[in-house]
Amino acid sequence: MDPVTLAVVRGSLEQIADEMDLHLIHAAISPIISETNDCANGIFHPITGETIAQGRYGLPVFLAYMQFTVQTVIGMALKDGGFKPGDMWILNDPYIGGSHLQDVQLIAPVFVDGELFAVMATTGHWMDIGGNVPGGWAPRATEIHQEGIIIPPVRLYDEGKLNKALVSMFKANVRLPSEIAGDLAAMSNTFSVGTRGIEALVKRYGRTILDECLNEMIAYSERQMRSYIAEIPDGTYAFEDYFDNDGIIDEPIRINLAITVTGDDMHFDFTGTGPTSRGPLNMSRNTTLSSCYVAIKHIFPDVPVNGGTFRPIHFTLPDNTLLSAQYPAAVGGYLDPVGRVIDVVFGALSKVIPEKSPAAFFGTTGVVTVSGVHPRTKNYFVGVFPYPGGYGATQASDGLINGNPPQSMANFMSLEMSEHRFPLRFDYFKIRDDSGGAGWHRGGCGTEYGFTAWSDCIVSVLGDRVDYAPFGIVGGGPAAANNVEFVTQGKTWKPELRSKQEKEPFTAGDSIRAASPGGGGFGNALDRDLLMVERDLNRGYISRETAEKSYGVVVGQAVALSAEHTRFQLDPIASATRRQTLQKLLVNSTK
Repeated sequence: MDPVTLAVVRGSLEQIADEMDLHLIHAAISPIISETNDCANGIFHPITGETIAQGRYGLPVFLAYMQFTVQTVIGMALKDGGFKPGDMWILNDPYIGGSHLQDVQLIAPVFVDGELFAVMATTGHWMDIGGNVPGGWAPRATEIHQEGIIIPPVRLYDEGKLNKALVSMFKANVRLPSEIAGDLAAMSNTFSVGTRGIEALVKRYGRTILDECLNEMIAYSERQMRSYIAEIPDGTYAFEDYFDNDGIIDEPIRINLAITVTGDDMHFDFTGTGPTSRGPLNMSRNTTLSSCYVAIKHIFPDVPVNGGTFRPIHFTLPDNTLLSAQYPAAVGGYLDPVGRVIDVVFGALSKVIPEKSPAAFFGTTGVVTVSGVHPRTKNYFVGVFPYPGGYGATQASDGLINGNPPQSMANFMSLEMSEHRFPLRFDYFKIRDDSGGAGWHRGGCGTEYGFTAWSDCIVSVLGDRVDYAPFGIVGGGPAAANNVEFVTQGKTWKPELRSKQEKEPFTAGDSIRAASPGGGGFGNALDRDLLMVERDLNRGYISRETAEKSYGVVVGQAVALSAEHTRFQLDPIASATRRQTLQKLLVNSTK
């Protein structure tokens, strides 16, 4: 295969997927897609169902598990006579595809000159999917039927004819029927964008060359990934972490992972992980595999993402764990298990390739859901606010500050749009001081925000990482833990399960305060460059207490510039002397 042609075709397919992303984001009605970018689009192999190209504006975890969904639908279509032009399938069954019920997937074939050339898929988060809790984030759900309606793989369009009865059923079972109908139309129309781009590509190169390109793209990614795995010393590398609780029982739940590298193969073994939880912190097998793929892609970012990227990776995932949930287990809180799986992959590989592995990121989506009837419009509303937080530090750099969840990349809705749509007033949104783990490279800082309701509404929150903060690696310190507080009827209080609360009634003047974790630190904090510590201190990323206690520095001068801001200057000689003393104490304590 001519490498230039291959590169151009790959770039063209990726551009088509990007255009599908942007079309959906611009056309969607709900802010969860148009503002948060909670969606994804991809192009898949017509026979194997493997990923060929993905849009860069969507959520990584969707793009990983959509391959499993496409493969399932291809099999179902073949049993039913095969795909036909104009067909479009719909589903949200998390045990077949992945994630939770709010994430609805559409799958459609692409025919060129009467022959099947590729399969396209799109995923969009529906703001409401029915169920017990508006928005679907139900911290106390014990089975999936409490979380919303389940859509099995069915044809939404049969040879171009819309199943209107099916659409009517969706609208009758959700709290936001007009918004959901609009988002469904926007999702369906993304396939017109994809088909148009693919047809132009076939016209330019011909089907024979493009078929060769598709197969070579997958084979190339496999070869590149195998070459990277082969550079890792053979061996088994284990790590464990914990959830605070499952939303029902206040007991920690273990996530256990052992990664074995043999030549150019990598094996993930989750034996020893806790059982399927009674609450919603579960996820299906497909989502667990997808989470591992997302983690590996963070460690080897230059490998083009397609089905070949993950061929060298194999799994042992026992049944009946919280990472292999089966019907009817609740899965609404799946994003926190996704984050924890990514973290344990980082933790395990940090023992053998610390130069490539990050420390733990903030590790919880901390979703706050607000719902009710708007007093002005009299319309029902649902607002969904996922956390931004800090990323883990690496050997190369400090962790990202105020980052979107790496498994999803979902944005926080703009405050102005949120105040326009919902009866809320945001009191603050800011960087959380002292939240990044200390280290030679510092973990990224998390965020803090608070809002006050000016009308009656219902507030739920579903998060984790309070009892088990994000960890550091190679001697780096842990990040600050998650923190959630309610202020109702003039009293400040924390949920019994710390970061999980279901359908708390708010009246005018009630508020919530949420502070996301930072990322873990990398390396010994006493080795951090003094100029970097001074910079962090003056930018407000760390406090004077943290600078002196964790980084071992001595402040030589502190000038108050205002009531809220002080300019610090470190004493390099005194700091070096103090650090030497602390280093000796640290060495002696580890003997």
